Amino acid sequence: MNKKLSKLKTSKYYGIGLLLGIALIVWLFFKILVPQNFGTSTLMKGYLQTSIQYAVGGCGLYFIVVMGLFDFSVGANVVLSALVGVYLSRSFGLLGLILGCIICGTLIGVFNGFLYTTFKIPSIIVTIGLMLILESIANYVLNNDPSPNPGKLPSNLLIFNRAPWNYVVAISAFLLMGFILHYTKIGTYSNAIGSNELVAKTMGINVTKYKLLGFVFLHLFVGIMALLTVSYGSGMLAVTGMASMDRNFKPLMGTFFGIAFKKYNVPVLAIIIGEFIITLIFNGLVSLNVPTTINSFATGAVLLIIVTLTNRGPKGAVVK
Repeated sequence: MNKKLSKLKTSKYYGIGLLLGIALIVWLFFKILVPQNFGTSTLMKGYLQTSIQYAVGGCGLYFIVVMGLFDFSVGANVVLSALVGVYLSRSFGLLGLILGCIICGTLIGVFNGFLYTTFKIPSIIVTIGLMLILESIANYVLNNDPSPNPGKLPSNLLIFNRAPWNYVVAISAFLLMGFILHYTKIGTYSNAIGSNELVAKTMGINVTKYKLLGFVFLHLFVGIMALLTVSYGSGMLAVTGMASMDRNFKPLMGTFFGIAFKKYNVPVLAIIIGEFIITLIFNGLVSLNVPTTINSFATGAVLLIIVTLTNRGPKGAVVK
């Protein structure tokens, strides 16, 4: 009986059930407190549309966070890729929007990964510098946009700001993430490098190559996130002074869920449901008229509690 129970607690169905249980508890908590302003069918659709954007970015971040790396330039890439997509959409329509966002995002990932792997500078330092550079380039693109509405997406190209096309894009990204993790070497080797980089090297894994690929895949997904973000907001504004950093952390919250639930072999579902849980918490606190600073504090605290509790190993085990 104990063996069966132990096996059940490590199965993917247990992990999925745990995630859905947490989501239900959070929903019920706020629904009871503010039944009129939280959790209605219309609001739930809005929560889902918001969370899938961040979940796409969270999938991308998983590739490097699982290896112990981080990238502060994610938010700046979202802004720049979105602006490039908007700019190209005026000449090439929907194709320009899609390719502008995704190709720009991916190329930035190639550049980030090249700098990190070539110069061996810590990823945090490299990406903070790149964040400032990308913010400056985004401002240049916006300021030199000849359109009377710079950064504004034409209304006839807003098909990705609503169902079904926003879900088509997001689900395609999630399926791509699942395929890469389960059917390619980068999925296996990224986990191996994160577990023990020295052992991975002795096994013959080209660690430098897969770290570079991690950055490339991260920013491929960031490009897709930019497409959804600029469509949902009908445009994009450039920012300076590290203000783009705020866009880093909501995707990262979903990634934390993916890392915590990796042991259940459901990282993609964990990121998707985790982002939805974070969105529920954030909007629930807004419904309670909690000030923004306290909202951010409470959301972060709840995230830490959830991840800590779900990431605990068996009694007596050492959790790395």
